[in-house]
Amino acid sequence: MSNLYSVDFSYNHLEGLLPRKWSQKFPHDAFFGNRGLCSDEDPDNQFPCSSSATSKGDWRTPSKLAFVITLFSAASAVGIIAIFLLKHSRKNPQPEQRIPIEEPPNTTTVDLFSVWNFDGLMVFEDIVKATENYDDIHCVGIGATGSVYEVKLPTGQVVAVKKLHSSDIHEQEQENSFTNEIRALTKLRHRNIVKFHGYCPHSRCNLLVYEYMDRGSLAAILRNSEAASELDWHKRINIIKGVAHALSYMHHDCRPPIVHRDVTSKNILLNSKFRPCISDFGTARFLEPGSSNSTPFSGTYGYVAPDAELAYTMRVTEKCDVYSFGVVALEVLMSSHPGDLLLSLSSSSSSFLGGEDVLLKDVLDI
Repeated sequence: MSNLYSVDFSYNHLEGLLPRKWSQKFPHDAFFGNRGLCSDEDPDNQFPCSSSATSKGDWRTPSKLAFVITLFSAASAVGIIAIFLLKHSRKNPQPEQRIPIEEPPNTTTVDLFSVWNFDGLMVFEDIVKATENYDDIHCVGIGATGSVYEVKLPTGQVVAVKKLHSSDIHEQEQENSFTNEIRALTKLRHRNIVKFHGYCPHSRCNLLVYEYMDRGSLAAILRNSEAASELDWHKRINIIKGVAHALSYMHHDCRPPIVHRDVTSKNILLNSKFRPCISDFGTARFLEPGSSNSTPFSGTYGYVAPDAELAYTMRVTEKCDVYSFGVVALEVLMSSHPGDLLLSLSSSSSSFLGGEDVLLKDVLDI
């Protein structure tokens, strides 16, 4: 305020005690029209102060001080009660309510979680109703771990819902796959990895909810001559690049790195603009530092490396995905699985080209 030379607060209905420097520095007419203003330093007594006026607005008056103390005490009591109830509920958890799938449960009893800011209106009963209790006419794909349904929610949004297969024999294995996929997808966010909306554990089945990819799997498109005709070279190269970017992100940008272990054309989905997304992370593994990362064999034959180092050891590395990616890349270029070509490349080099090593350029017309 040292550089302030002129002010005008007149007729603003102001109240309270004027600062000493203000009443001395500025003229009286700058404060006219404010009946509640007063000054103890006013030599002309233009703004006299009463004893009540000087204390007006002071929060430390007895009545206001009592109110503040009462409010603080009430808030503390509420906090103590809340902490007590929270600890009590943890010590005595309520038993899980098992609700048959044929009777859609109330939305308040379903353990449905939002993962990435989903619209929040998605409920279990909406999924059951939209699929007519999982009728085959709404099924758009069947995989090793579950069936995928196209679901239109009441909000108008279309999503893909994966209903995991249920089996008493492999119950623990399926439960591990369910939790493993959730763990992996909640860590990943990339334009070439299918977007994960949410999940719903249930007594009879487990549901995973994803972004809906209009064109389905890459495998289905490549095996349909009419659909494959839309894949010009530019689109095919972009599909390969998209998958490569996703794997690079998983292997090098994630901590710890994530290995998919089942990269196939069936697990690559395309949207309406042919943008590829890797899906189905049920067998994915985190490469924990300091761990042996050993695991039982997993993958799809034809996409798993025949090399004993990768296929028959129980150690998981990024090389598992790299080999599978190479198979998918050839499949995209050839419009069919390169089984015979892979057999030729892995056979004894002595049977080809006079014993010289067989290179990819020697067997591809490029």
